[in-house]
Amino acid sequence: MGQFIHSSASRASSRTHRLRIGFILARSFTLSAFALFVDTLRLASDQLDRSGRVLADWHVLGSTRHLITSSCGVQVAPTSDFIDPGQFDYIAVVGGLLTVERPVDHDTIRFLKLAAGKGIPLIGLCTGSFILAESGLMKGHETCVSWLHYHEFRERFPDHKVRPDRLFNLDRKRGSCAGGSSAADLAAVLVRRHISRDAERNALEVLQIEKARSQFDIQTRQPLCEHVNDARVAAVLINMEQHLEGGITIEQLAASVGLSRRQLERLFTEKTRMSPANAFRRLRLDRARQILLTSKKPIIEVALDVGFVNISHFTKEFRRNYGQTPAEIRDSAARDRGTLAKTAFRCSPMGDSDEM
Repeated sequence: MGQFIHSSASRASSRTHRLRIGFILARSFTLSAFALFVDTLRLASDQLDRSGRVLADWHVLGSTRHLITSSCGVQVAPTSDFIDPGQFDYIAVVGGLLTVERPVDHDTIRFLKLAAGKGIPLIGLCTGSFILAESGLMKGHETCVSWLHYHEFRERFPDHKVRPDRLFNLDRKRGSCAGGSSAADLAAVLVRRHISRDAERNALEVLQIEKARSQFDIQTRQPLCEHVNDARVAAVLINMEQHLEGGITIEQLAASVGLSRRQLERLFTEKTRMSPANAFRRLRLDRARQILLTSKKPIIEVALDVGFVNISHFTKEFRRNYGQTPAEIRDSAARDRGTLAKTAFRCSPMGDSDEM
């Protein structure tokens, strides 16, 4: 992991210089990631809760001034056209739903490449890192993504370094963030570097955040919907998720945390009430279900993706776990989407010409 180099470290130390952030919002962007990041800036920029842009400034940049709709339906209007990216210390791309085919337009991609060419650090908030990677701007940098999106990032960008355990990552001229509340943690780091610790403290106190987490803190995650309070079990579960297609044994997983297989089995039984083998199988089946519900991959390919070489064994295990076969659960989801689409069509508001 390289040192995160900001474009204006010397200027940032000047009292007359304000920390300037340019935001790019993707279609169906995550509102919470944007709001927490910008509110940390707002509260750090002035004393108490006065919201003056004294020590920081920001703009929502866009190729048009059309409203941009977030994933929850709230719309935000850009406040600036694509001006010279050299006017900003950072450009932050706020991603959202991965099912959107064109989250940003070609003008936005050209602007991001221009900013990168001028040495402006780029930050991917939530799935904004996908947009940067798709634009060829994350090569050679380690990307932090939510554990929910790890497999999709690896499938889309197999030649990129990615990690699903950290809250955020700062690597030379690139930053990335898992999303959610970690957006405030990342913003707090920038405030501390460019403004002051007092400004960071003011922002966090108003946000009711006791202490900002560092980039070395681990994501809050519950891959088996169980509370795991043992670091060795959590590490093994992460390792399992990175090898769902196979290629690693229980003995190797145990050795990765300094245990024998027998010791790991006792630990898993105590902490998760299941064996490592059953936990591994559960993770594989959960991943298979996700693929079935979000893609049109043939079932045999889904089975191979999660380490099952026998389709009949995969179908049997899947039905035992979910009460339906892979084909049945996919068909049921398709029917539900069809019903929802008909309802949405009847109830949809008039027009959408104001969307970006």
